[in-house]
Amino acid sequence: MSDLKQVFVVSAPSGTGKTTLNKMLVKNHSEIEVAVSLTCRPIRSGEVNGTDYEFVSEQEFQKNIDDGNMLEWATVHGHLYGTSKKQLTEIQKRNHYSLLEIDVQGWKTAKEKLRSATAIFILPPSLKSLWQRLEQRGTDSLEIRWKRLLNAKKEIEAADDYDFFIINDDIQKAYQELEAIIIKGEKGKIDRELGNSYCQKLLEEFERDPWFQELKGKTL
Repeated sequence: MSDLKQVFVVSAPSGTGKTTLNKMLVKNHSEIEVAVSLTCRPIRSGEVNGTDYEFVSEQEFQKNIDDGNMLEWATVHGHLYGTSKKQLTEIQKRNHYSLLEIDVQGWKTAKEKLRSATAIFILPPSLKSLWQRLEQRGTDSLEIRWKRLLNAKKEIEAADDYDFFIINDDIQKAYQELEAIIIKGEKGKIDRELGNSYCQKLLEEFERDPWFQELKGKTL
């Protein structure tokens, strides 16, 4: 898919704010369009089919995989998510730049097909702050929040294939950094080497900080 206009990939653990940041970017810049992902999970209250996700059955999703129509796909929290090739070509026809909101698994699948893409990983200032954000949502049980935290750990461990990293400790500041990379074509403040170093510091929280051990005792 080398004939596509510039493609940008934004990934982040659940609760880190990537969807909010991407919506801000699209609202302010009409030339950017988010590729709507397919999923077979149930639609949630307030979501719009075709806008938030394209909701399909598991059988239909699998058919897209079998027919070679998927750019990437992965199982996240027990449900299939993915990006179809059709989404990118449709955005291309509208002469827009594509913004892919995918996870680490998805990017590992897609990167060989999108070698010119710029990949950005959004990080929380700490894993404790990420846990607090998941709690503030008030939509998931303790068990689900725990699974999301462990998935965040796995994603951070595997986030070594991204060009730039952004620490979302302030939404406006994080947005300005994202906008500078995508709209202004600037290099990110945190490159791959620094980003991987920061990831290691986050992962040390699981071994070092008492809050994680206390939380682990409540969930097991």
